[in-house]
Amino acid sequence: MKYIIAGTDRPDSKTLKLAHYVQGIYHAQGEAVEIIDLVEVKEHLHTGPHYGKSHSGLQPYLDKLVASEGLIVICPEYNGSMPGALKYFIDHMKFPETFEYRPVCFIGLGWMFGGLRPIEHLQQVFGYRNAFIYPERIFIMNAPKVLNDQGEPQDETIKQLLVKQATGFRNFVSALSAFKIDANSVIASKKS
Repeated sequence: MKYIIAGTDRPDSKTLKLAHYVQGIYHAQGEAVEIIDLVEVKEHLHTGPHYGKSHSGLQPYLDKLVASEGLIVICPEYNGSMPGALKYFIDHMKFPETFEYRPVCFIGLGWMFGGLRPIEHLQQVFGYRNAFIYPERIFIMNAPKVLNDQGEPQDETIKQLLVKQATGFRNFVSALSAFKIDANSVIASKKS
């Protein structure tokens, strides 16, 4: 299963609403994807052990990431970068299993630059940790105006780009898996 990470802990965010819209695109293509909502994750981020230590509250989320076929990260721009909650969640992820050879794609949202800066920061983090980064990123400019109250884009071009990205990312993940160079294949080969 693929997972969408709604990259903010802001309640009732456009990011989470867009995540539900993107989930609908994958469902329309016949694929179940699940959303990891940082609003839910947040209650576990600041309690218990930190940084690489076992944490019972976070563990179900971290286990999903390690088992995922691919990650779709939707990230708003906060002060020129990603939200702190997203970076802190990433810091809790198990390395190398969560990142190495894991296919990941990105959708940014913001005002003038459409989340370009946080997506580039995320690409650096995931690239540094050897993830397979899908090259077709989406940047939604003027997101508070372009997305309606349900998170649906009101611009046909953005809708088309989101469908194109979902289709392409699904093919990207399938191709990596077919050649057994995706994260789950690599992990499985190390166990045998």
